[in-house]
Amino acid sequence: MGLIWLVLAGVAVWALVRLGRQTEGPRRGQWRVAATLISAVMLAGGALALSRGAWITGAGLCGAALWLTLASRIRAVPPRAGGLSDAEARSLLGVPVGATSQDITAAWRRLMARAHPDQGGTEGLAAKLNAAKDRLLRK
Repeated sequence: MGLIWLVLAGVAVWALVRLGRQTEGPRRGQWRVAATLISAVMLAGGALALSRGAWITGAGLCGAALWLTLASRIRAVPPRAGGLSDAEARSLLGVPVGATSQDITAAWRRLMARAHPDQGGTEGLAAKLNAAKDRLLRK
């Protein structure tokens, strides 16, 4: 029975260390915290089931816990700057065809004030706005 408590203590320490490394934005952080807690409980249940001889249940719980842990670590890849056309970039920033660099920069600043991850926006939208500004200012 002492081995079971050692495994459960190890799972608890792992969960606390993983929770301490959460550095994502506010929306993604809750998913990772919940996934870590659920993974820890599933891993502990799997270890307990394995110690009692329920091999299929224990292996299933441990496998599901590992999958949930890995699934919560996947990060979205920001779009590349070359992926936008000029029309898409103008549409995203809301500037006309003959916009000057000052107009483009002003529109970008106005939109980034709301779309920046520090202001409650998402990384994906901020990356798209940056890509659109870079695309239009290169012309």
